[in-house]
Amino acid sequence: MTELTELTAVRLLDGYRKGEWSPVEATRAALERAEAIQPEVNAFVRLTAEDALARARESEERWRRGEPRGLLDGVPVTIKDILLLRGAPTLRGSKAVDPAGRWDEDAPSVARLREHGAVFIGKTTTPEFGWKGVTDSPLSGVTRNPYDPSRTAGGSSGGSAAAVALGAGPLSLGTDGGGSVRIPASFCGIFALKPTYGRVPLYPASAFGTLAHVGPMTRDAADAALLMDVIGHPDSRDWSALAPPPGAYTDGLTGGVHGLRVAYSPSLGGQVAVRPEVARAVRRAVERLAELGAYVTETDPDLTEPVEAFHTLWFSGAARVTEHLGPKQRELLDPGLREICTQGARYSALDYLAAVDVRMDLGRRMGRFHDTYDLLVTPTLPITAFEAGAEVPKGSGHRRWTGWTPFTYPFNMTQQPAASVPVGADGDGLPVGLQLVAARHRDDLVLRAAHALYEAGVASAGRLRPSGS
Repeated sequence: MTELTELTAVRLLDGYRKGEWSPVEATRAALERAEAIQPEVNAFVRLTAEDALARARESEERWRRGEPRGLLDGVPVTIKDILLLRGAPTLRGSKAVDPAGRWDEDAPSVARLREHGAVFIGKTTTPEFGWKGVTDSPLSGVTRNPYDPSRTAGGSSGGSAAAVALGAGPLSLGTDGGGSVRIPASFCGIFALKPTYGRVPLYPASAFGTLAHVGPMTRDAADAALLMDVIGHPDSRDWSALAPPPGAYTDGLTGGVHGLRVAYSPSLGGQVAVRPEVARAVRRAVERLAELGAYVTETDPDLTEPVEAFHTLWFSGAARVTEHLGPKQRELLDPGLREICTQGARYSALDYLAAVDVRMDLGRRMGRFHDTYDLLVTPTLPITAFEAGAEVPKGSGHRRWTGWTPFTYPFNMTQQPAASVPVGADGDGLPVGLQLVAARHRDDLVLRAAHALYEAGVASAGRLRPSGS
């Protein structure tokens, strides 16, 4: 018997079309899975079962009539609790956000999902205001790794990654300001894409400014392309949204990598100490790209360590998002968030503009790099998942989460599309991610190369079973 929670969105839709199963069956299965994993993994801040089943029944009737609505009719979807979902509070991982309110508006990406008939089964966990690369918060506690609950799921979209990995809906929307869809995707063994900035509109605007992207978190690249075909269109509420894409991302998946010029940077020129098991898994996948016809060159982009400039931009954004809070509300904040807000409030306008200069120069250098290379490949992270409830690995010497994410946040500064693809595991069975990066506006190349890895069996859309199932 087909296990509905193991299927991709593409496969679910094919089954709806053929009458093999129904949206109600798929939604019930996703909800049951969400309830089963919640006690151990803590992926959700709330489930919206009643509304989900009502939407699924409506979808089932449309499929029965042969009149599905849009591209995702009846597919169970989860939403990170940073993005607005009409009818449900969006608390952003914070006790300082008042749950009382109208909550009568969808974020642009959520609105597109609603228009295409997707079924919302719940809101997923986030650290407070999405400020760090792991997922724990004073509001919802610690979100844990599907492969080992003693480890972190990563963040800040950790709840979404855990939900997708464990079959609680094949699709999720996450946000990424410094790696926040790619980090948990790497730790949890799923696919995630940070699109070109502006490709997926965002409203309300993020306090982290143009570092913040919305992106798909999925079982594989084909599902992400399908999701991008739904959410990757402009919305009048986002002044920085891009024009519609020239074509469907799903149409460009099958081109393969033959002839693509691929730069492989194992450690950013020796700047990053990569765990040997991670390095080996990524190198094997790169060798497979070469076997598939890509022209692979081991070389490094000119990425002078930009962490101080990123901190200026990031910590200033954190200060901005919390500046309206009174003393009693500030006492409720994550202590680490309070700390970076204090630091961010000390920066001057000239400090901020100097960081913008660093960012623009970094973007210029990467633009020149992609005149020569179609894709850049790196590890997504130099490590696999570490202990849950900590911002940095024990004994690492890192002060902040950016210390162990050197491959991710630079591409938020440059606004380039970047994806994490699962390409293996370490000796403890913890997933390893490979990062694919392309020039701005070439999301299609990232998806195409990732799809080639899935088709070649290098990447896997396998699902884990929760403990006791």
